[in-house]
Parts: sequence; C-alpha cells; structure tokens
Amino acid sequence: MHELAIAEAVIEQVQRELHRAGQRGRVHRVELSIGRLSGVNCDSLRFAFDLLAPGTIVEGATLHINQPTATCVCRACGKRTPIEELVVSCPACNSEQISIEGGRDLLLQSVDVEGPCESSPPRKF
Repeated sequence: MHELAIAEAVIEQVQRELHRAGQRGRVHRVELSIGRLSGVNCDSLRFAFDLLAPGTIVEGATLHINQPTATCVCRACGKRTPIEELVVSCPACNSEQISIEGGRDLLLQSVDVEGPCESSPPRKF
C-alpha cells in the first residue's frame, strides 16, 4: 500500500510548508490534487491520512482531494478528449498517434490553518 508512504510524505510536506511560512495554529483542511491516472487510490490515501494524523500537525484536519482528468490529444484528427482512464488510441478516430496530457499529478494545493486563538478565521496558503 504505497498510499501510506504518500500520506506520510503529505504530512511531512504540510509541516515543512507551515514552518517555512512561519504559520502557527491548527491545520483545519489539507487540499490535494491527484490525477486520475496517477495510480493513487484516493480512498486508501484518506484511510492512511486518518491513520497517521493523530499526534501530528494535521490531527483533526479534513483531507480534500480533487481528481483532475487527463486529456488525450490526437495528432491525426486534432481532437482533445478528456479521459478517465489510460487509452492507447484516440477515442474519436481510433488513431494511435496520441499523447496524454495531465492526470498524473500529485500536488499539495493548499493548507487552511486556524489562528492561534479559536476566534481567528482559517488562513489559506
């Protein structure tokens, strides 16, 4: 389950980013972008995140995951087709002269941090 290692890396990256930005307070929300072709199982990642979060900077934080699709670009017919899974030919003309753009990312998009006192609104960075 490589999602456990990914969750651990996300928590470490959140900690580094907060330290670098000089932010204090409780992490309220972590937002990731995980492409549909990345090979990451988002349910397993959520489970791993929840398993590792207690006792860390993200304890109690909500994990939000965006899953952008990839695009199949065909050099034969010129079509750009959004795809949910890997393809070997153009969905429009069946040509094998394609390239796949996007959909493989795994990015930390944002972290919402509550201020040091409970009345402070969350800050996003």
